[in-house]
Formats: sequence, C-alpha cells, structure tokens
Amino acid sequence: MTSAPPPFAEIRTRVRYAETDQMGVVYHANYLVWMEMARTELCRVRGFRYRDIERDDQLRLAVAEVNCRYRAPARYDDEIIAKAWVAHAHPRMVTFAYEIRHELSGDIFATGETRHVMIDF
Repeated sequence: MTSAPPPFAEIRTRVRYAETDQMGVVYHANYLVWMEMARTELCRVRGFRYRDIERDDQLRLAVAEVNCRYRAPARYDDEIIAKAWVAHAHPRMVTFAYEIRHELSGDIFATGETRHVMIDF
C-alpha cells in the first residue's frame, strides 16, 4: 500500500550573510524567496515539477498576488524552516500559504500567501 504524500512541504536553510541588511536582519524580499523554495518542494513531493508543467503542458503558474506578514526578524545564521501548503485550489488558480519559523525555538518569523493563475503560452 502506497502512502499519500503529505499535505505540506518544508525546507530548511540557514540565513546567509548576503540575505541580511547592515543590522544583520533578513532583508524583507528574502522571505519571498524562501516561500518559493517551499512551494517548489511542495510541488515536487506532490508529484509534479514546474519544469515539466512548462515544458510538457505549455502552462505557466504566474504569481498574481503576494501577501507577507512579518512577525519577528530572522537574523544572520538563524536556522529556519519554511513550510508551504495549498490553501485554495480552482481549475485555473491556486493559493499557497506559508509559514517561516525558527527551527529550534519554533518562533514564527513570517506568514504569507501567494495566488497563482494558470496561463497558456
């Protein structure tokens, strides 16, 4: 019996110096990068890859909306976990939700959503 893939995916990474500002705090746009990494991993564990959708199906998942709520600053050398899951799905649109937290303490650094629309090309 094959078990179903989990309804979420997580990636683990360590905050690099290049991802911080002069105060050692993560620059805000990097949270979106970590969300994208978790979203890509979610797709992978659910059995599809962006590359295959683009190449084989001639479709693109375009980002139509982004929301990120910053709750606490991540800092240089923090070990973080970025988690992604599908919040809503429709035939031509999908909304992914995210949580970024400290790996050891569990403190939440940010939460967010991205809404994607399917585009033919």
